[in-house]
Amino acid sequence: MNRALTPVLKAATTALALIALTAQALPPGTAIEIRDRLTPFGQVCRAGEACGGGSTSTSADGGGLSGQLVYDQFCFLCHATGVSQAPLFGDLEQWQPRIDKGVDALVATSLEGFNLMPPMGACMSCSEAEMRGAVQYMIDNAL
Repeated sequence: MNRALTPVLKAATTALALIALTAQALPPGTAIEIRDRLTPFGQVCRAGEACGGGSTSTSADGGGLSGQLVYDQFCFLCHATGVSQAPLFGDLEQWQPRIDKGVDALVATSLEGFNLMPPMGACMSCSEAEMRGAVQYMIDNAL
């Protein structure tokens, strides 16, 4: 046999042996036990969804997200820090001029957006009733 070919044959034989050995290296257990170990643990559930039998935070009338939940998910970032001159949560001095315009005007502003606040306050899936609930929640906490 050609001496130049011998190292190539040794390398190929070694590679095939390693492939054969790793192909046999399965985790212990039956196919069902392996599948059960690989099954994802838990599930992802958004707030307000009925998942896993837990309760959801809905509005008092039973439909949609509560005002607090909408605030906590979408409004708090700006209204807790005052970003873009958003009135601070719970600060009556900042909220009073807006409250004086009436709830309907505040809801309209939340739906249409204002300055850097996007329309729907970034809650594109919220209904008008849910937005109204969030506005009322912020007003109630300012008073």
